[in-house]
Amino acid sequence: MEQHNIAVGLDIGTTKIVAMIGRKNEYGKVEILGIGKSKSMGVHRGVVNNITQTIQSIQQAVQEAEASASEKIEDVTVGIAGQHIRSLQHSDYITRANSELVIDEADIDRLINQVHKLVMLPGEEIIHVLPQEFKVDGQAEIKEPIGMYGGRLEANFHVVVGQVSSIRNIGRCVKSSGLQLEGITLEPLASANAVLSREEKEAGVALIDIGGGTTDLAVFKDGIIRHTAVIPFGGNVITEDIKEGCSIIEKQAELLKIKFGSAWPGENKDNEIVSIPGLRGREPKEITLKNLSKIIHARVVEIVEQVYVEIKNYGHEEQKKKLIAGIVLTGGGSQLKHLKQLVEYITGMDTRIGYPNEHLAGDSDDDIASPLFATAVGLVMDGLKRHDRKKAEELEVENEVENESIESVQAENETVVGPPKKERRSFLDKLTERVKEFLDNAE
Repeated sequence: MEQHNIAVGLDIGTTKIVAMIGRKNEYGKVEILGIGKSKSMGVHRGVVNNITQTIQSIQQAVQEAEASASEKIEDVTVGIAGQHIRSLQHSDYITRANSELVIDEADIDRLINQVHKLVMLPGEEIIHVLPQEFKVDGQAEIKEPIGMYGGRLEANFHVVVGQVSSIRNIGRCVKSSGLQLEGITLEPLASANAVLSREEKEAGVALIDIGGGTTDLAVFKDGIIRHTAVIPFGGNVITEDIKEGCSIIEKQAELLKIKFGSAWPGENKDNEIVSIPGLRGREPKEITLKNLSKIIHARVVEIVEQVYVEIKNYGHEEQKKKLIAGIVLTGGGSQLKHLKQLVEYITGMDTRIGYPNEHLAGDSDDDIASPLFATAVGLVMDGLKRHDRKKAEELEVENEVENESIESVQAENETVVGPPKKERRSFLDKLTERVKEFLDNAE
């Protein structure tokens, strides 16, 4: 199988690192060829804090994926998240020198580049600039201003900001693991692409991705991303609370949470008890499931309320009424029993669990279609999209070369009107190139 027909997603999480290899089948669905998973050792709340351990975990996951797919992994699409990611709304405008000419790509690029000059906190850098609505000479609600006449071009932007050192550290880990960094994607966007439908993004939806170290939020409305946020709590703090509250070790706390945990204390009767083996000859511990649920409930309510504050921050109080599709929960933490009911109770919004099976081939393994792997599936999809874009660009270049040779034979006095239309590169592509350059220069 040719290398460029497959894509590899690398999800570097706080709890686990997943390497997933996939390709598109003839129906345009994603076929997962192999998957590798390893315990994440050097990552805390989505940020690398031990380079050596992270490299070992990445290599382990990659080797497992290579063995299960019988493929050699070279290039990977990596997700970035973590508590250092924040977002803001910003409006900006440019005045065009000649309003007799139509607005083109260059005008929009000039406006976007102007946003990049915003002064950020030390060590922070803009990693994503998403134009939302445009205004031309005061005329509002324009989705695509190219081809219109106007002297003043204005836009509202969703700006995502992160610590450049954290992004470079991820790049360093990937490169030191013997892999090429093909692309960088925001993890909430990758998860959203994997579990949300186009209709939901149009209607208005809040995606909540509950990971081990962080909870990511992405709000969509009218098909456009409106708000992103990272809350620095996830499933690990729930495990930590169980460990402290029940005086048991972390491994036992994690197993208790997965097997018997519930976000709704009323579900358990007082006489339901689970016995946990004691350490080294000590007496076994008896824990009531009601008590366990109370500990989990307290922490989950705190996480959900913080996310809900972010959803309300996106707009005004009435905004939740505008998110017609409600909330979609994904990530490993979304598998907690009765979480859906608790989220509906706190927010008053319709809620469902998001599985990444909509874009997967029909014969995919049920384990892969778990919310646990939503981000990894989204990263594979992003990698495949990059391949398609590269192919289209290569074809375009070939066609341009052919056309130029034909045109040079034809009349020489014809003038060409306007530049050839090319797809605007996303800022994440430019960021990937900058990280690659930095890593090359650092050697």
